Amino acid sequence: MDNSPRYEAKVVEETERYVIQTTSWGATLKNWKHAGSVPEFLDFTIVNRDRWAEAKARMTPSRDRINWEVLERDYAKCRERGDWILAHMWFGFDATHSWEVGTERVLMALMTDPDWCVDMFETSLDLNTRLLDMVWDAGYEFDAVFWADDMGFKNNQFFSLDTYRALLKPIHKRAMDWAHAKGVYTHLHSCGNINPFVPELIEIGLDALNPLEVKAGMDPVALKRQYGDRLVFHGGINAVLWSDLEALEAEMRVVVPVMKENGGYIFASDHSVPENVGLEDFRRIADLAKELGAYD
Repeated sequence: MDNSPRYEAKVVEETERYVIQTTSWGATLKNWKHAGSVPEFLDFTIVNRDRWAEAKARMTPSRDRINWEVLERDYAKCRERGDWILAHMWFGFDATHSWEVGTERVLMALMTDPDWCVDMFETSLDLNTRLLDMVWDAGYEFDAVFWADDMGFKNNQFFSLDTYRALLKPIHKRAMDWAHAKGVYTHLHSCGNINPFVPELIEIGLDALNPLEVKAGMDPVALKRQYGDRLVFHGGINAVLWSDLEALEAEMRVVVPVMKENGGYIFASDHSVPENVGLEDFRRIADLAKELGAYD
């Protein structure tokens, strides 16, 4: 599903080490070929209200934004297997600042031009829901909606609780109300330390939270004990430890038994797994997760 302004995506430069390309959101980014990392963002098309107005005019809902071929090919098989089907949405603070407009620009605009930020958040959400309505109405129903909106970094948040309540919380609530009206669950990925936002998210109807980033200050055990009767938790296994299996297994033996109490836990790392973790290591971790996660 494409909810972008549909700018031309093309390769600008390619070497043995990296690729520089433009995206359908008008960003120019650099990806390394032989190292795992987020892209380096070099430039953006949407840099002010005027450029946003041009982009917004291109963001009209249409059926050709949906990959019907994949749905026709795979949906029935997924349902026959009993798969849990997530509909992925793309909107909010993280999508806007990191992939579309630029971090410094959006952080400044939250204070100096908040209405512009809200317009960007709302426009993306509106396009998402209208496209997913088309998918749903065509008979391709899903079990939950999932979106990424990183609102924190190490030990803190990108903006204050007051700013969240005024600008972003109403957008999140609209998404959750839309999902719940269809009888499906809401599943948010939000990296960093978002501790102050957790009760706010529960208040507006969040069902599941990921990734519980330990190194940023999120304590999965404490979160489970405080909110486990109201929220499903997904993640919370410190990615820093995955290249030290003994340390990771010791952590899992502490965390998993608490997280699985009364259900409501999905085992996963709390961020990208280091590149030096091999397949056999993954198998060992998966086996231990199944052992610790089993119910008598």
